[in-house]
Amino acid sequence: MHGIRPRQKVVQADWVGYMNERAQRAQDSALQRFFSMPLPHPDTPIAQVPMVALDMETTGLDERRHAIVSIGVVPFTLDRIPLAQRRYWVLKPPRPLDEASIAYHHITHTEIAHAPDLDAVLDELLKVLAGRLVVVHFRNIERPFLDAAVKARRGEGLLFPMIDTMSLEARMHRQSLWARFRRWLGRPPVSIRLNASRERYGLPAYQGHHALVDALATAELLQAQMSYHYTPETPLKALWC
Repeated sequence: MHGIRPRQKVVQADWVGYMNERAQRAQDSALQRFFSMPLPHPDTPIAQVPMVALDMETTGLDERRHAIVSIGVVPFTLDRIPLAQRRYWVLKPPRPLDEASIAYHHITHTEIAHAPDLDAVLDELLKVLAGRLVVVHFRNIERPFLDAAVKARRGEGLLFPMIDTMSLEARMHRQSLWARFRRWLGRPPVSIRLNASRERYGLPAYQGHHALVDALATAELLQAQMSYHYTPETPLKALWC
């Protein structure tokens, strides 16, 4: 387990306090501005929370050895997804691409040849994320990769609360009494991958492994999850992690 993860378990209990504390001690000006932007109160109904879906493509699954090659963000609310506000960056990783990662995310040597380093777009990315609740599908990729990449470039990490649509699916389809009964019967677990999760709500299939498309898919999935299983009055604290 990477060294940042025990720290994450500590701060998740009080994200507002954590963000305030980071704003006080941040040395980098862009990080200081990001942490200073107030979060919605934990009791805020989800319908009133501004959100942004985030997805990243990486060269592998280990943030200590692999790197981010693209980032897609889509600001949204429960009511609408203003696609004109979407942003997408292809990034040049610090190490050469290998054939396995190219086959997965389809970003080629040519595309990254003149692409910027993450550091060049980080201030812009932080402006999009600031003051919004970040929504991802499987936070164990986005959270450690972004934290490690920012720490390598700015000397300070970047942790913040997220709503994880995969975690919400797990609550309903992996951790319920019915899911436990299925396991007892020897049935395979229900898939909680992004496309499989979308299919349960009648959402269309999108081509996966493109950061912007997957960010849009994640935003739509959260809207569906809230419509089917929650209410607009569900407090933020019941969803973030």
